[in-house]
Amino acid sequence: MIYSTATIPVNPDGETELTRAQAWAGLVLKARDARLFLPPGLCTRCDVVEESATHLVREATIAGEELREIIVLEPGRKVTFFQATGPREGAIINELFEDEAGALQLRFYCYLGLRGREPNGPEERAEQDQFDSDKGYKAALLSTLKRTRALLAEGRI
Repeated sequence: MIYSTATIPVNPDGETELTRAQAWAGLVLKARDARLFLPPGLCTRCDVVEESATHLVREATIAGEELREIIVLEPGRKVTFFQATGPREGAIINELFEDEAGALQLRFYCYLGLRGREPNGPEERAEQDQFDSDKGYKAALLSTLKRTRALLAEGRI
């Protein structure tokens, strides 16, 4: 199994401050259309195919892989991506919370396996290494907040 976690401040020194509502709006946009947040060309399709007050289902093509995700929204707080189909199975969570000093934080954590692969085998170990690297999910969190700020500046949030 793959387990990874990273936490970053939403409002580090020198950055345009985001309110919880603005950061949340960015997470919802990311859930609805990954193309807005991933590097150009990485996500070539992202369609919401079902939606309710508590969740949405999206089908996407990311890095050439077809996937279906059930995305649960806990307003203002947490987005959970359940990997229903695709190369991975499990959950990826993005969570907003205040630390002990009251500063807004964004935490990522996941618990995943690779479908059809040996548990803790070479493919899962390689994916674990990628998630934990400087180009892993900490970088994805930083990119999410950067893109949220850009969308805010464009008046889209």
